[in-house]
Amino acid sequence: MISQLSARLAEKLTAETLSVATAESCTGGRVAAALTSTPGSSVYFQGGVVAYSNQLKVELLGVPMEVILSQGAVSRECALAMAEGVRRKLGVKAAVASTGIAGPDGGSREKPVGLVWLAAVGPRGACCVKKQFSGDREAVTRGATLEALALLMSAI
Repeated sequence: MISQLSARLAEKLTAETLSVATAESCTGGRVAAALTSTPGSSVYFQGGVVAYSNQLKVELLGVPMEVILSQGAVSRECALAMAEGVRRKLGVKAAVASTGIAGPDGGSREKPVGLVWLAAVGPRGACCVKKQFSGDREAVTRGATLEALALLMSAI
């Protein structure tokens, strides 16, 4: 499923001459790997940032510290700021971001393991979704990767 969506994204990005970048936390580079799995991806893929720490989210992606302190790193506001930050930083037309709790630890009552926020920005504007995945760490990151690619498709 991921490879099919990656291939469709490759066709669309190439046809519309769009450049893309990723800002990833909980997916750990899997979205970038999916986007570059298609031959010729250097035409549209510019790069990605795996920002696990809040410090990198702030310093490298431009997420406002106020967002981290008031909403948390796993939030709509953070995901949107990450996507917009990498779009601006790498000078691309479209970007996608992921932030969440892949587990097995790190969850709370308010933000349980499996909670993921995904954001994409592109020619069609910005969009953001909240997802709750079940299963182990692998299932959460796989689901988040697939949803991130789908969201990117809707933003371009």
